Amino acid sequence: MGSVIQRLAEKQIAKPPKFLPKNVHYETLMGSVAYGVSTDTSDMDVYGFCIPPKEEVFPHLRGEITGFGTQKERFTQYQEHHLKDADALAGHGREVDVTIYNIVDYFQLVMKNNPNMVDSLFTPETCVLHITRVGTMVREARRMFLHKGCWHTFKGYAYAQMHKMSTKEPVGKRRETVAKYGYDVKFAYHTVRLLNEAEMILAEGDLDLQRNREQLKSIRRGEWTEAQIRDYFAKKEGELETLYLNSGLPVAPDESKIKTLLLSCLEEHYGNLEKCVVNPERAAVALREVAAVLEKYNDLL
Repeated sequence: MGSVIQRLAEKQIAKPPKFLPKNVHYETLMGSVAYGVSTDTSDMDVYGFCIPPKEEVFPHLRGEITGFGTQKERFTQYQEHHLKDADALAGHGREVDVTIYNIVDYFQLVMKNNPNMVDSLFTPETCVLHITRVGTMVREARRMFLHKGCWHTFKGYAYAQMHKMSTKEPVGKRRETVAKYGYDVKFAYHTVRLLNEAEMILAEGDLDLQRNREQLKSIRRGEWTEAQIRDYFAKKEGELETLYLNSGLPVAPDESKIKTLLLSCLEEHYGNLEKCVVNPERAAVALREVAAVLEKYNDLL
């Protein structure tokens, strides 16, 4: 079964780069569906990654010298919003937002513990729409990306959501929500969600996006006041600062280990990478093997 973006492209609903539809390795539902708080009218928000043509990942193969002359703009991501799939939901139709990253950029963002990108690897299995062997390799190694730096990124995102929560000039759907509850409950639940996720990562080295779904649903129903949200943030911030100091997670990501996984994924997709990248460790092994042979026959020389 093809990827979501492949089906949308075949229906001429989406217009991705030509290479992309058949080179997507992972797609998952995100947003309220992934967090377990969706309704029947929730939009379909899809994240994933692809592996672009080899020259996009290794530009020296097309003759480019990094930093010299005209550089071709590299593919980083494909994104389209509000794609109307009229056949979805038994003909009722549905809007789809799609974001597909270059695998290199995807790895970089997850390694930096960008909250959205981390979430995309920890969605429930029922949210995974398309996955290949490469996608499985990455998803099974997802805990490798987690480190204590998550607290700084998740806290920053939570601050931003709390600021938006009390905006006095809401637009679109947000205007109706603020008029009803006195503040924006969507941004409020995201504030609490991000703090909860940071706590799970720091305490367990793992992440369950739907563990606190009943709490998040109650916030979306307007059962919390704005003051309660702010009190929750203040309390959690103090607790998480302490948890950060005591967490057993590494302080920073293991770039070498993550790079090895990335190269394994690229090799799985492209085949042999011998002309694309130099593996110093492989060269060192070869030299040791040569030295061992010379040592063995030293008496004959």
